[in-house]
Amino acid sequence: MSTSEIDRYVTFCRSLLDDAGAVALKYFRTPVSVINKQEGSGFDPVTQADREVELLIRARIEAKFPDHGISGEEFSAVNADSTTSWIIDPIDGTRSFMSGMTGWGILLGLLEDGHPTIGFMCQPYLDEMWIGIPDSAQMIHKGENHQLQTSKTTALSDSVLYCTHPEMFVSKRNLANYENLADQVKLMRYGGDCYAYCLLAMGLIDIVVEDCLQPYDILPLVPIVEAAGGVVTDIHGNPPSKGGLVITAANKALHEQVISFMRR
Repeated sequence: MSTSEIDRYVTFCRSLLDDAGAVALKYFRTPVSVINKQEGSGFDPVTQADREVELLIRARIEAKFPDHGISGEEFSAVNADSTTSWIIDPIDGTRSFMSGMTGWGILLGLLEDGHPTIGFMCQPYLDEMWIGIPDSAQMIHKGENHQLQTSKTTALSDSVLYCTHPEMFVSKRNLANYENLADQVKLMRYGGDCYAYCLLAMGLIDIVVEDCLQPYDILPLVPIVEAAGGVVTDIHGNPPSKGGLVITAANKALHEQVISFMRR
């Protein structure tokens, strides 16, 4: 992808996500109604904000790039055979959103042949736009650009570890391995959703390990983390194209140690 093409996509997405963020903010910290998509078998919430944001993003992409594929959390995929496609998580961290917490964001990724090439995380309440393109990751806050670089930490004992919630680990083995890993680090915290990955790209968090992810949960974040110097894979060290158990670390040396713990 040429520099001019990248610039065109970034300009388009920044404008689009500014508008999508305005839609989300209409509902944030209001008594928004919540629907449980797994009524009777669990709790998987969706709000009107999720649906309106995704519909807006889809409509803009379809108008600008009618031949591109689109997949998202709330609606069916279109142009699934296209080599260029978009992936959307309209509100990643819906539980945080509905609770009034700020650890949520709008995720949008551009994929070429299934590989995430450009990624965005928009947190409109904090006025933050996180962008990953080949060889560059940045966070734009109130108009100021901040280049992102992951930490140089290579020792587990010096690391900060995050996971959104231990209930993500439906396998007892995976949970036990995670808890053993947590015993080795300097600090382990729960929470964050997509925001934890962005803070890892900024160098404030060293490791994120999460299970049962969907592709739309992680693929838009991959370009941000990788361009900042981090590593994102599945448990086998492969690209996390199908989600599942995903291991993210600030650098290769740390990532190899985490995989070793999670494979036990």
